[in-house]
Amino acid sequence: MSNIVTEFNDYREKMNDKILADNNKIIKRIFNLDTNAYQAGALDTKTKELLGLVASAVLRCDDCIRYHLETSYKLGVSKEEVLESLSIATLVGGTIVVPHLRRAYEFWDALEEEQR
Repeated sequence: MSNIVTEFNDYREKMNDKILADNNKIIKRIFNLDTNAYQAGALDTKTKELLGLVASAVLRCDDCIRYHLETSYKLGVSKEEVLESLSIATLVGGTIVVPHLRRAYEFWDALEEEQR
């Protein structure tokens, strides 16, 4: 079985490098804004990542969900915190979010498996 975490990260890194190599000022500023928005402020980084996770699930962006899951995992967010956040996302987004919820569970499991 292929490792979905490694595949996701390899593809993301490859394409980000390619995109940023074109040196488009607007795209670079968007990437920078995204990076800086998740820095600690009035809200800590864990809370911001969970907010990003919820928004990503409601907007049904699997790449974004994976990114926020992995970052949350690295920050020490518990599975219970992730599941509670995803439950809110599913409530807000409705049943159309359920397929993304399934893939989020699969990716979280892969993150946990990677650490074993």
